[in-house]
Amino acid sequence: MQIEFTKMHGAGNDFVVVDGVRKSISLSSEQIQAIANRHTGIGCDQLLVIEPPKRADADFEYKIFNADGSIAGQCGNGARCVGRFIREQGLSPKHEITLQVGESLRRLSLSPSLDVKAELGAPMFDLAAVPCALSANGQGSSAEYELKLGGVTVNAGILSMGNPHAVILVDDCAATPVEKIGPMIQALDAFPDSVNVGFMEIKSRNTASLRVFERGVGETLACGSGACAAVVYGIKLGLLSSEVTVDVPGGKLVVSWAGDGDDVWLAGPVETVFQGKVNLR
Repeated sequence: MQIEFTKMHGAGNDFVVVDGVRKSISLSSEQIQAIANRHTGIGCDQLLVIEPPKRADADFEYKIFNADGSIAGQCGNGARCVGRFIREQGLSPKHEITLQVGESLRRLSLSPSLDVKAELGAPMFDLAAVPCALSANGQGSSAEYELKLGGVTVNAGILSMGNPHAVILVDDCAATPVEKIGPMIQALDAFPDSVNVGFMEIKSRNTASLRVFERGVGETLACGSGACAAVVYGIKLGLLSSEVTVDVPGGKLVVSWAGDGDDVWLAGPVETVFQGKVNLR
């Protein structure tokens, strides 16, 4: 089977985007893994498939698959790449696009220069919704909880941005052993569906640095939903303002959140890298 694809990235968070609107496409977990392989495939953090919507109030549906073939519930940078893909491929002339992501709707705003701002919905702090098996113990107002890693206890902000996140404040983001601590937190029984682990260094009320160890992927150059989760946590702690520039290894993202009950918005660079065809078994 041969499929056409477009390689894109948002601040280094890279994707293989497939048009399932004009031609129906179905990929197995093994095929997704083969595409995502950086040595023998195309290489990507996630594979995105755009399809006709199942809901009348959506323009398109899009599905997100991690590099290991598992399904992801949310991807902020992916949504922004999808917005640019839709315009560049002539799938819609709209400047405001509504995406169906699972059972949820997500809005995109496209500028004339094809910068894309994505709405990721309101953060969820209910532990059952994350999901997380910890007890709230009266700590839910700041979304902060204790995680036990062997003989060490760390504080983490735990919330859902359509996918589970645990955010840890660190003094030096660059020096943090993300590749060691990330898998340890993901393996905790507290996270039955695993978790995206963010490590945030707050620089000022308007700037922060972030590294994210994503479930099903590993550390990425950027994680849009992770940036949103980190900023929300910082705002809940009273340490960040309502709009924050987040430095990630692949560039800069801007997260905006007015507070409880409001949606989180993500902005930043989006690029089309190349297009091609790939043969799959």
